[in-house]
Amino acid sequence: MSYCSVIETMTEERKNLHKNYHDNHYGFPIHNDDELFGRLIMEINQAGLSWETILKKEASFRKAYHNFNIKKVAKYTEADMERLMADAGIIRNRLKINAAVENAKTIQALQKEYGSFEKWLEHHHPKTKEEWVKLFKKTFRFTGGEIVGEFLMSIGYLKGAHAEDCPVHKKVLKEKPMWNKK
Repeated sequence: MSYCSVIETMTEERKNLHKNYHDNHYGFPIHNDDELFGRLIMEINQAGLSWETILKKEASFRKAYHNFNIKKVAKYTEADMERLMADAGIIRNRLKINAAVENAKTIQALQKEYGSFEKWLEHHHPKTKEEWVKLFKKTFRFTGGEIVGEFLMSIGYLKGAHAEDCPVHKKVLKEKPMWNKK
């Protein structure tokens, strides 16, 4: 068995950065709303950049966004926005920062209605990628097709995170991703 070809073709330095995410996070279901929100923030910030850039900045994102605490981020003020715009450890893009704050508020509303962000996702499962994109664009900010597709693949709602002959694919299947449930 071999790992996904993208991992196999990387230099050792790059492989070390990507391997933990690939082996332990990518494609695995997430059951914590703050972590789901964090993954959405990371995917939004990846737009126009490499995933490698985002992985290098993950610790800084966690620190800057209060460990992706939805309640705290939803209460961010203009001063918080300026703090984020000045933080060289993250992606300093006002549209992406505004999207994080507004999406936190949206997730709070979904939590009130459905009990959790995860339950909102489950409520809408199954959908095609196109249907998910339409729903996300209607519900959230800064969520185009690639962002939504990668977000949903990365949390186990869409197939494709790993090649079927990748040993991590079998680990993901044991976690019962949503795409494997009927």
